[in-house]
Amino acid sequence: MQKLYSGTKVCILLLIVIATTMACKTTEEHSLDGWQLIWQDEFTGSGQPDTNKWAFAPRRSPDWARFCTESRETVEVQDGKLYLRGMPNSSETDTAKYQTGCIHTKNKFAFKYGKVEIKAKLAEGKGSWPAIWMMPQDATYGGWPRSGEIDIMEHLNFDKKVYQTVHSSYVDLQNNKDDPQYSTTVSMQPGEFNVFGLEWYPDRLEFFVNGSKTLTYPRKPGADSDQWPFDQQFYLILDQALGGSWVGRIDDEDLPVEMAVDWVRVYKNK
Repeated sequence: MQKLYSGTKVCILLLIVIATTMACKTTEEHSLDGWQLIWQDEFTGSGQPDTNKWAFAPRRSPDWARFCTESRETVEVQDGKLYLRGMPNSSETDTAKYQTGCIHTKNKFAFKYGKVEIKAKLAEGKGSWPAIWMMPQDATYGGWPRSGEIDIMEHLNFDKKVYQTVHSSYVDLQNNKDDPQYSTTVSMQPGEFNVFGLEWYPDRLEFFVNGSKTLTYPRKPGADSDQWPFDQQFYLILDQALGGSWVGRIDDEDLPVEMAVDWVRVYKNK
């Protein structure tokens, strides 16, 4: 009887493990019917990200890019994850006060229409501004915001929510922010990995967090490129920015901060 009981107990435990594994897999691989994987990075190995897929985004004047640097301290692949960090600058040759990790797929991978999912864990800290977003490869309709911008996820400071936003001439220059709604804020699981997603169709953008649809931005009937510049190829950007006019001041006591990325996957319709 004791042996039978022990065997039964083992079987029950195995069934629980299998059920839990299947549930986790289902959560990560939701709604993939009809989609074909075309590009991914699972961040295996160690050191710098795959240079066939990613490049360092250069330091420039916009707030998000003003501390970007090419450093293993700020961009590192380790134990199956990508880490993008924001920290005080310890370099003796760089005069910037901070260093931040910023990478993109420009000139390496861009696409038009499809599904993007990124599994990431976000840090909290005063002045922290991690983001997952997309910009046009060729800026067909002119400089920002005329050729558009798609913000899959932005997080500020100690917020328990993320921002998902569309930028264009229609939104930012003509100030049309309600017809249709161009942005939303969404609760997420602080300190845990969340899946941030986008489905991009010829007539709409659909945003997701952890498999739940959060915002649909439609192409208006008869729209021109002012309202719908999203008919050209876009590339991916991942960065852990610090400070700026939107985020506010940086508290050095909260540094370093980091965004950990488990994987990035891009799909097209089958």
